[in-house]
Amino acid sequence: MTIRNFKSHTPKLGKNVFVDETALIIGQVDLADDVSIWPMCVLRGDVNTISIGARTNIQDGAILHVNHKSPDNLEGDPVIIGEDVTVGHQAMIHGCTIKDRVLVGIGSKIMDKAVIESDVMIGAGSLVPPNKVLESGYLYFGSPIKQVRKLTEAELKHLLYSSQHYVEIKNEHAG
Repeated sequence: MTIRNFKSHTPKLGKNVFVDETALIIGQVDLADDVSIWPMCVLRGDVNTISIGARTNIQDGAILHVNHKSPDNLEGDPVIIGEDVTVGHQAMIHGCTIKDRVLVGIGSKIMDKAVIESDVMIGAGSLVPPNKVLESGYLYFGSPIKQVRKLTEAELKHLLYSSQHYVEIKNEHAG
């Protein structure tokens, strides 16, 4: 695991966090309890913050990055990810907000200032354009993304199952 300071910023890890030895975490990154960061992930909080809530898993090869503060964008675009989120393999998360109990499908891209409300599933390979808001309780899919249908009760339960499953797997890896 590579945890790297940037300027005066040191990544912060909560209790029982698992970071694979091939992952890279830089700068202003805050990982809550029971977060798991899997092989080949990059979390680059060099010019703004990345905050990840409890029991969230960032799967293999995912990249999380931010936008800096500027005269045209006074706050910049941090990455804020809530609790019990599953970010699929090779997802690209850039300067956006993902609330609680979200599944981001494999290879999806979520762009600047997008907001993913709680209880959302995003299909594999989807593109969420800048400033797009995804309403709670729906399945979304496509490039660009479109609302497909309401989530079923089973799918809503699966969102929590997925995060809990990854807590169990990371505990086994941590030994």
